[in-house]
Amino acid sequence: MLVVLAVLAACAIGFWRLRVTHDFFDLKIYMSAVRWWGDGHELYDYAQPDRVQGALYFTYPPFAALLLFPFGLLPLGVTQALFTLGTVAAVVVTTYWLLAPLARKQGWPVWFAVAVAVPLVLLIEPLRETITFGQINMLLILLIMMDLLVLGPRGSKWTGVGIGVATALKLIPGLFIVYLLVTRQWRAAFTAMGAAAAVTLVAAAIAPRASWDFWTGALWDTARVGRLDYTGNQSLQGLLARLVAPEQPAKWVWLLLALAVLAFGMWRAARAGLAGDPVTGLALTGLLSGLISPITWPHHLYWFVPAIVALLAAATQSTGGRRSGWLAFAAGVYAVCVIGVVSLVDWGVAAVPTDTPGLFLARNAYVLLSLALVAFLPVRPGPWDYLTSRTV
Repeated sequence: MLVVLAVLAACAIGFWRLRVTHDFFDLKIYMSAVRWWGDGHELYDYAQPDRVQGALYFTYPPFAALLLFPFGLLPLGVTQALFTLGTVAAVVVTTYWLLAPLARKQGWPVWFAVAVAVPLVLLIEPLRETITFGQINMLLILLIMMDLLVLGPRGSKWTGVGIGVATALKLIPGLFIVYLLVTRQWRAAFTAMGAAAAVTLVAAAIAPRASWDFWTGALWDTARVGRLDYTGNQSLQGLLARLVAPEQPAKWVWLLLALAVLAFGMWRAARAGLAGDPVTGLALTGLLSGLISPITWPHHLYWFVPAIVALLAAATQSTGGRRSGWLAFAAGVYAVCVIGVVSLVDWGVAAVPTDTPGLFLARNAYVLLSLALVAFLPVRPGPWDYLTSRTV
């Protein structure tokens, strides 16, 4: 218990010192947008000035707006508390799903492993940004992981519903439907497609005008999502944009690079899933979603967490130098995630190129780390071999 309290105290101090005071900026945009919508305005006409991006809009599908609408009726402080508590609760649950099999296989007390890990997870920049911006990312991650680590291994007929709902909320989780297909989880894949279509159609029935505006206009307006070259954009397109700023990167270069990374990464994710290593498959697919998305903010990159767990699992199955290597790799990934890319440096608003090796590494740390993990994350059934054979 003293170890748990010491880790909790150290991480609390670290969180306080490293956090950037965003004052629930994104959550306030959500709430202002749905209130604007509730007052009779068009949802996707809402815009809020921003010093970096110029203007920020509500960019999620209408289903997300409907889900957020009731929170707009509450006092802002209550909504902020609910979102924060929800994020922390989701971290506890997902950390348990990731670590419990490994802890049991190694003979560690599950409660101790989870109690030590949760503060460490909350300390990394993607979670600091999620909490201080008031983001909804952990809800999506909870839905995805419920399918891949809980329902799927048990053979549940409901496997895929979570991924489908997450896709209807934010689109990019749709890559996990591709993961279900390449790992031959046909029923789950079609369930996910059906769930995504169903809730999207329900949203269209409730909010036809907003749905029309989103699917025919707002979705395709790239100016709404933000500046590509901003350091916070840790996608392949962001890396390319920072190389040539203030010019725009050639779309065909990005498209070819993204397709090549996607093909290689999904091949590795398929190998992991088919080999009985769902955690590595989960991590690889999540990292790929961040790489190929036009804009990927740090709060989107929770996927380093399952990648670290996969590296720790590989270390427990190795000896000597290989064991030390996997542990060092895991420690390096964690260190980069704690330091982050935007917490310690204010990169300003100027569109300037990354013209030195140091700037290239600092401004693209998550992109480069994601590429390294996609290439080298080990595929090992490990502690999850018994999990994948479970039935209800």
